[in-house]
Amino acid sequence: MLISVRHVTRYTYAAPVSYAVQSLRLTPASFAGHRVLTWEVRVPGAGPALQFKDGHGNLVHMVTIAARHSSLTIEAGGTVETSDSNGVVDGLPSASPPRVYLRQTAQTRAEPRIRELAQAAVRTDTISHLHALSSAIRECVAYVAGTTDAQTTAVDALAAGKGVCQDHAHIFIAAARCLGIPARYVTGYLLIEQSLPAPAHHAWAEAWVEGLGWVGFDVANRICPTERYVRLAAGLDALGAAPIAGSRRGGDGEELDVCVLVQQQQNAQQ
Repeated sequence: MLISVRHVTRYTYAAPVSYAVQSLRLTPASFAGHRVLTWEVRVPGAGPALQFKDGHGNLVHMVTIAARHSSLTIEAGGTVETSDSNGVVDGLPSASPPRVYLRQTAQTRAEPRIRELAQAAVRTDTISHLHALSSAIRECVAYVAGTTDAQTTAVDALAAGKGVCQDHAHIFIAAARCLGIPARYVTGYLLIEQSLPAPAHHAWAEAWVEGLGWVGFDVANRICPTERYVRLAAGLDALGAAPIAGSRRGGDGEELDVCVLVQQQQNAQQ
């Protein structure tokens, strides 16, 4: 499947910004079943980007905007050719050993109820266990947009019984780690039936399974990622894998507008 993505983020400020630095994890990588054909990241008004790989293997563009500005636009997009691999991420260069993803963070802390969920889902093999865990989390946490925010923890979302894809992924990661299974947070894009603008990117989790490697689990949609998914970046949690993170001087009264358009293209490029 050939998928095109256009991701535009616009910031506007009531008071001008005198200086800003942005770290952009907005570039997907190629691996088996996920071939990046074209991709570009643009920040009009910024200086040349410093590019590097972070500790999770994500390509990062670091840009600075030294001139005073009252708005900032960040554009990313391109075309990716995908095929269904049953959620297995094969051929993606490893920047860190799996054991790194056993580390708990504030957003993925496992408290008693998460541990109970993890233990209740125990099956005879790891894959079956993880599928059962994914299903159990989705039964406990309804998908309700606008009920959580970027700071919501796995514990808080489970207690509330509602959240979004970020929360489902955090709970899954927290539960897997307390079982001794490395797990990481993944950002990306999902092609839905109607290619309409979306309010944001998508998120899911990946767990390390001996003999298979990293396997994706989209708890919110109750499936492993298919050819409809474009994988962007990974980290220990949502904050560490954030597509856009930065700092600025000034810029009081910030307003944010995000538009993501994911479409299927008919003619594959060679």
